[in-house]
Amino acid sequence: MTELLVTPKSLSHIETLIEKGADAFVIGEEKFGLRLAGEFNREDMKKAVEMIHDAGKKAYAAVNGIFHNYHIPALEDYIAFLHEIRVDRIIFGDPAVVMIVKQQENPIPLNWNAETLVTNHFQCNYWGRRGAKRAVLARELSLEEILNIKANSDVEIEVQVHGMTCMFQSKRMLLGNYYTFQDRQMKIQRNEAATDSQLLLYDEERDNKYPVFEDYNGTHIMSPNDICLIEELEPLFEAGVDSLKIDGVLQTEEYINVATAQYREAIDLYEEDPEAYEDEKFMLVDPIEAIQPEHRPFDEGFYYKQTVY
Repeated sequence: MTELLVTPKSLSHIETLIEKGADAFVIGEEKFGLRLAGEFNREDMKKAVEMIHDAGKKAYAAVNGIFHNYHIPALEDYIAFLHEIRVDRIIFGDPAVVMIVKQQENPIPLNWNAETLVTNHFQCNYWGRRGAKRAVLARELSLEEILNIKANSDVEIEVQVHGMTCMFQSKRMLLGNYYTFQDRQMKIQRNEAATDSQLLLYDEERDNKYPVFEDYNGTHIMSPNDICLIEELEPLFEAGVDSLKIDGVLQTEEYINVATAQYREAIDLYEEDPEAYEDEKFMLVDPIEAIQPEHRPFDEGFYYKQTVY
């Protein structure tokens, strides 16, 4: 069965998303995980795992930051804590996480997520031999590349099917000040519906607005469009892709709820009758489109086009 993976913003949001049909949840602290939809401290993590497990769902802890030597003591303590509360998976990008997890009694399985680096099946199988049970594929891959990796990988494959993607990350928190003080063409535009920490970088020439936010991990520039593959899931279903992710970073709880419900229906329709999905898939996007921010059009990412760097 295809897993529907979501990114909750709070404990109460987890309850709602369970009702909407989510199978698994990405939770964690921004000190250790990148671009989380919501912040979960240790007390929240413990409560979240209990809530998720009581519902028969899975909890994945995001520990996919890149760590310096001075981070290691805190990282070791956090990974020990995750083993105490028994999350189902630990998401990692830094090999330090693998080494620390291997030192634990009854190590928790790992999901390898190194963002743009996960681009071929040799990488997936390399980390599979070192403890990873899943590879989270780069968002810059075409459908053909995704299917080829799935066919040749010995680990589970996860694909993002909805939401914004990260185009650039810097550990420095200087971007907003740089453009503001230099009065460059790319200007910072505040999003009135967002918090003060969330900005839009406006490219006047292309009329694109790139969400920017700064957190413990630095500055992140996000895509101007949202991926939406709800009408294009059949090849992923046929190939047996293991997990479909809705990324809710910088989205409202309401938006994530609606997207989760619609993708749940898409998965259920296909598993009940592939023809039913084909007949109804074009209507599934309507409730999401109805609440889609006006400045963020949908696209298919690199699903049908070659990546241009």
